[in-house]
Amino acid sequence: MREPAYYILNLVASDGAQALPRNQATLLLRRGMCGIDARERHRGALAAGDLVLVYAGAPMREFIGRAELASAVHDWSASEAEMYPGECSAGVLLAHVEEWDPPVPMSAVLSEIDSPTARADFAAGVVRISAREYEAALAVAARLSD
Repeated sequence: MREPAYYILNLVASDGAQALPRNQATLLLRRGMCGIDARERHRGALAAGDLVLVYAGAPMREFIGRAELASAVHDWSASEAEMYPGECSAGVLLAHVEEWDPPVPMSAVLSEIDSPTARADFAAGVVRISAREYEAALAVAARLSD
């Protein structure tokens, strides 16, 4: 069995300019779906069992939850396409979804990571991260929920 990879799923509007509104991002989490654009660099690497942080980028810049990928990227089936509220025709299914309330500010996670490359804004919808970065976000989420 392969070790999971770790990613940030950066939920952005179809124009890619800004984060999805919070209610749309939360709806995707609750439906266990995330659209993945055909141009995403890590599209082919995403696999069932990978662990993801779900991120609402600028202007919010906060993690709204975490999940495990239940599928690799695939074209939506007819029933999945009916459920998916966005414009993407393909994506991944999410399992073991944990919605974070309160959300976790990226600034709080960045303060825990000693990395010159870590940042709050991404041009990509899928960003590969290290296990250490993933665990830092979980630790901040646990502290905020206490």
